[in-house]
Order: sequence, then structure tokens, then C-alpha cells
Amino acid sequence: RIRVNGRAMGYRERSDGSLVRDSERNIARQRRDIGMVFQRFNLFPHMTALENIIEAPIQVLGVSRAEALEQARGLLARVGLADKAGHYPSMLSGGQQQRVAIARALAMKPQAMLFDEPTSALDPETVGEVLQVMKELAEEGMTMVVVTHEMGFAREVADRVVVLDQGELIEQGPPEQIFSHPSHPRTRAFLSRVL
Repeated sequence: RIRVNGRAMGYRERSDGSLVRDSERNIARQRRDIGMVFQRFNLFPHMTALENIIEAPIQVLGVSRAEALEQARGLLARVGLADKAGHYPSMLSGGQQQRVAIARALAMKPQAMLFDEPTSALDPETVGEVLQVMKELAEEGMTMVVVTHEMGFAREVADRVVVLDQGELIEQGPPEQIFSHPSHPRTRAFLSRVL
């Protein structure tokens, strides 16, 4: 089970310690605490960068438009895109779109962020822009679960690395252990090809 703030996602704990599926309402509340960033950005094409960021806080959290706009401008500045607020996704590079997607997720003030291959759809030149923003989030203490093939990033930023093969967890541990002394043959084979 995945726990956020001590609570199992999608479940509530009984007094005897057993877990039962939580109500849809409580599950929806828990989901608001998790930000998600996908490999294909999933920005609304008919909305500007600023509009993409303010939509969920207004619609889901009930934040005023003025407050949402102020927060969105701050988030765009944080990801290095203050000058792109009025740009539509089609006017932005892949790296810029991904940084808008990160700002959009942060607008919901999540407790944790999930990143699904956030750099796999990017040109190599823009990968660094996105990884830098993610590194800054990690330095600020944001809890992140990152699915990535960016091994240098994982080695530098992660405090725990989990290796999956065909959907099965084959090895986990601190970056130094996984990258310098992997125990599973599949991990060793993978790392010998990518490092």
C-alpha cells in the first residue's frame, strides 16, 4: 500500500489495524494531495499556460480567480517561464510545456508528486530544463516518485531507487548501493548498458 501523511491511499484503517476501501469522496480528497506529471504534458491546447495552471485551483479547490492568477504567475516564475504566461501549448517547446505541467500540478499544493517519464518525450536539449526544476523541488523537500530512465538524475537526486523489470520489483536501496553495488543480475545488465 502507498501511504501519504500516514494514510493508505484509497483505504481507511479500522481500529483493529485492518484496511477497508474508503469512500469515493475521501479517495477524491486524497487524490488532491498528489500531483501528477505525465510524459505527454496533457496541457489543454485551447488554454494559455496561465489558464492551464489556474483551472484546477478554481474549479476543484474553490480558489478565487485573483488568488489563482497570483499563484500561477509565481509558479511560472519558479519554473523559469514568467514570460510565457500568455502562450498556448503549441507555441512552447516540449521542455517548456513540461515545466508548465509541473507548475499546474504544484498549483494544487500537493503533498507528493508523481512523475511518469517526464523527460522521455522531450528533445535532448530541453531535458535539462525539466530535470533542474525537479531537482529544485527535491531540494525543497517535495516527496516525489519518479519513473525515469535518467540514471544520472536518479543517482544525484533520489534518496531511494527502486528497480522494476517487467512490472516486478527486483531491487531497491539507496542510490550508492544500486549504482555502485547492484545485487540483481538484471540491474547490473541494465546499468552496464546505460551508464
